[in-house]
Amino acid sequence: MALLAVLVLAACSTSHRAVTERPGKAAAATPETPETPENAKPGTADWQVRRKGAEHEIEGYADRVSVLPGQSFRLFVSTTTSGFTAEAFRMGWYGGANARRVWRSGQVPGVRQAAARIDRKTRTVSAPWRPSLTVATADWPAGSYLIRLTAASGAQRFVPVTVRSTDTAGRVVVLNATTTWQAYNKWGGYDLYGGPSGFSDRSYAVSFDRPYDKNGAGKFLTYELPAIALAEKAGVPLAYATDNDLHADPGLLSRARGLLTLGHDEYWSTAMRRRVTQARDQGVNIAFLGANAVNRHIRYEATPLGADRLVVCYKDSAADPVSRTNPAESTQDWRLPPKPRPESDLIGIQYMCFPAEGAFTVHRPDFWLFRGTGVRAGTRFPGMVGPEADAIAPGGPTPPTLEIVGRSPISCGAGTAVAHASYYTTRSGAGVFATGTMRWVCAMRGKACGHGVDEAGRAFVTRVTDTLVRAMAAGPLGRSHPSRPNTKQLTAAP
Repeated sequence: MALLAVLVLAACSTSHRAVTERPGKAAAATPETPETPENAKPGTADWQVRRKGAEHEIEGYADRVSVLPGQSFRLFVSTTTSGFTAEAFRMGWYGGANARRVWRSGQVPGVRQAAARIDRKTRTVSAPWRPSLTVATADWPAGSYLIRLTAASGAQRFVPVTVRSTDTAGRVVVLNATTTWQAYNKWGGYDLYGGPSGFSDRSYAVSFDRPYDKNGAGKFLTYELPAIALAEKAGVPLAYATDNDLHADPGLLSRARGLLTLGHDEYWSTAMRRRVTQARDQGVNIAFLGANAVNRHIRYEATPLGADRLVVCYKDSAADPVSRTNPAESTQDWRLPPKPRPESDLIGIQYMCFPAEGAFTVHRPDFWLFRGTGVRAGTRFPGMVGPEADAIAPGGPTPPTLEIVGRSPISCGAGTAVAHASYYTTRSGAGVFATGTMRWVCAMRGKACGHGVDEAGRAFVTRVTDTLVRAMAAGPLGRSHPSRPNTKQLTAAP
């Protein structure tokens, strides 16, 4: 025990040895030599996890989901090796490199920390570890970051952290779907979908006080990074936040130009939904670049490391004790009792199918976002719909100005269905666009996305999203691009 204490103290003492990376040899910023814009700085090619190593060889988590620029956070790291180093990469557009290293630690002594702790009542997994080092974010610009941990053996894992923007006024807010990352996090053997026996012994609440499974950042890399890089390449004013920030900050979107929710943003609290709805009604544009968004109702609770670090979702009102005392806060699908509030009221369409598979099929080729892409009615882009898809909500609620712009026949489980992409505008001038497919962001990678996505699909998605982001940044979309409702014609068709 004495040796362990010495190692932990040694680890904590290493934070003063952190090195800030300053690529290149540009002169200090002066009125004559302005500082290089962030996305024009040289990227870092070596940022990926090269070898995951054995289970528990290296893993860690941060005590903050997000911090403001200049604030510190602590890393909790466990390794079976003699030591590790940590590097911070800002993720985005750097001439296609997708990352820039902004910081690296010195060598930190390794400690094998305690095993996972499981709460018997809610089957919540946590990692009751001691902090390994403190990381200061001085000179880190706002953005989405991955901390890469590298063990003495060469094994690596990511720890995601967002440096959130101090001001969103006049900016398009990029939202990291942190609650959804955590819902699917199986580290310790449990997530909101299952435990050792399957769905019956799933967690009822999941904690940020533990590492992420697999490489540590799988959902961010698949469903978010390509869209963030594209938005940064467009050069429009952006701001950065997480689901946790949207829940905690009533004014986050009050003066923003737009909100980008990315490929998979499924788990929303009452406060998150209320604030986005209010923002829309004040003229803030919204883009849902995925499917299955706002499908699950959650509550936040505190953990020993702070507020809003526990995501509660029983997925069954009968199991949630709050359903009897405060039905509006019961945690199941938003559209289900005891107080149904279908997500189509905000998105326009809503979750319809899993597993879904099919080609994205253009319905309205003259839709303003499709201009310049060369599409015609019926143009198909293989593989772009899946693995979950949205559609018009049977019986509503459906915004009266809803315009269906994509209508895609797909396979849905053992049967068939039709997925939709939609757009609507409001009296406030806000425009709300929804792709209706979870594979929209992935398709920005072209053939690397798999599933039959090709270069034509990549070019289409990239062009449409670039046009969208630029238009959102210019102001309320409805003023120059009012929607043209057509749902009555579609639902009346045989």
